[in-house]
Amino acid sequence: MKNKYLWVGSIVSVILILDQVTKYIIEKRVRLYEVITVIPGFFNITHVRNKGAAFSLFASAPASFRALFFITVSIIAIVVIAFLIKKTAEFLQLLAFSLIAAGAAGNLIDRIRYGEVVDFVQWYVKSYYWPSFNVADSAITVGVVFLAYDMIFGEGARLQKTNPR
Repeated sequence: MKNKYLWVGSIVSVILILDQVTKYIIEKRVRLYEVITVIPGFFNITHVRNKGAAFSLFASAPASFRALFFITVSIIAIVVIAFLIKKTAEFLQLLAFSLIAAGAAGNLIDRIRYGEVVDFVQWYVKSYYWPSFNVADSAITVGVVFLAYDMIFGEGARLQKTNPR
C-alpha cells in the first residue's frame, strides 16, 4: 500500500482528535453524573469517569496500581501495534490496527491527565444499561471486530489455510 504510514497516521490523528474534542465538550458542558436524554428508553449522554478498564475492571484497586498498570499496558499495546503496522500491508489489518492504536492513545491521554477515563455514551433498554463509553472505546471495539473479520474471512484466514501448523 502506497503511503501506508501517512494513511495510518491520518486515521489515528482523526480518531484521536475526535476523541479528545468530544471529551473536552462533555467536560465543559455536562456536569459529572449529569444525564441528558437523547432517545428516551435507549440513549443518553452522561458524564462519568471510569477509574478501571472495560466494565470498570480494577476500578477499586489502589490509584497508584491503576496508574502504573494501565499506563504501562497502554504503552506496550501501542508499541506492539506499531510493530504490527510495520509488518503488514493488508488494508483491513492496517485499518483495524490504526483504530485500536488511536483508541488506546486516546484513553492513555486521559489516564495520564486524570488517572481515569472520561466516558459519556450510554446505551440502554428499559432498566438494562450498557457500561458508558467514549470515542476511543468505540474505535478499539470496531478495530477488534475488523481484526476478527479478517482472521475469519480475510487475508488472515487465507494465510492460515495455506500455512497449516
